[in-house]
Amino acid sequence: MKVNGIDYRTVWMEGTSVFFIEQNLLPFRFSIHEAKGHADCCHAIRTMMVRGAGAIGAMAGFAMAQAALEAPAAHYLPFLCEARREIESTRPTARNLFYAVEKVFAAATESPAAAVAEAQRIADQDASDSQKIGEYGNRLIRDGMNIETHCNAGWLAFVDYGTALSPIYRAHLQGKKILVYADETRPRSQGARLTAWELHQAGVPHTIVPDNAGAYLMSLGKIDMMIVGADRIAANGDVANKIGTLEKAIVAREYGVPFYVAAPTSTFDAACPNGSHIPIEARSEDEILYQEGPTREGRYEKILVCSPGSTAFNPAFDVTPARFITGIITEKGIISPDKAQIEQLLSM
Repeated sequence: MKVNGIDYRTVWMEGTSVFFIEQNLLPFRFSIHEAKGHADCCHAIRTMMVRGAGAIGAMAGFAMAQAALEAPAAHYLPFLCEARREIESTRPTARNLFYAVEKVFAAATESPAAAVAEAQRIADQDASDSQKIGEYGNRLIRDGMNIETHCNAGWLAFVDYGTALSPIYRAHLQGKKILVYADETRPRSQGARLTAWELHQAGVPHTIVPDNAGAYLMSLGKIDMMIVGADRIAANGDVANKIGTLEKAIVAREYGVPFYVAAPTSTFDAACPNGSHIPIEARSEDEILYQEGPTREGRYEKILVCSPGSTAFNPAFDVTPARFITGIITEKGIISPDKAQIEQLLSM
């Protein structure tokens, strides 16, 4: 995708370093950072400098490749195993992370060069899959539609194109008149900060809405479709996504609004029978208690915005049961969220 007329991926590898767009600074500052080793990549994932299912997966794959390049010959495999544990501990819910690490680790047992090649293949595949998701998802979008999104599943969340936003970008390029309602997505405001920034960069008409406005908009008939991303999809079609997705799905069913999930097959976890087996990451309460942003002087400050002395509970994801999902948009087509269709999809 283009930023100020220049094409960027969210994360890429040059030599032994991994470069990435620092998402915590957006939308106020666009900055490219360098991760010189796998430990730097782990820090970037853990602190959400890099976030989003596909971007996390690509970053984790590159981190595993870096570990292969860093490993001493005398302790090559033990070093790789320890690095793998470190990378996999950064974000427990995102399936793409584990998918990438597993693939690159296997390649690394052959050679560091094989690990680098596999990590690059995964990143390229992520971009290609996202583009195809846009092509399939665009078929669902009619001229004049209002579409609601939750969190950020655009190109920032993947290597390029994105999932939930990819069909929207495709529709916009074809000249379809659409309006996107972007949920704020508390507590980190990925919708207000990232999705809105992306849509603005692409010239897509949009407006930011409070997280708790979705039901009201749907009750007024102002939402024609909802598209969200996914961090892990269980074998039965249950979907883990950013906290608040479950509420949207329930309300969408009540008001007859089609509710679609967009995700590549690398997000499916065939070994996970249903949503109750998906680990849900609990993040720091500071993300709720504090907000951060730039001052007029350009310094970034963290400000307490809640009652002093109060504590907070901060689950990063929730699980939407398959029965609330109209369909899943993948790079291989659109399927119903049921076990038989998922098995058939993963065997293709």
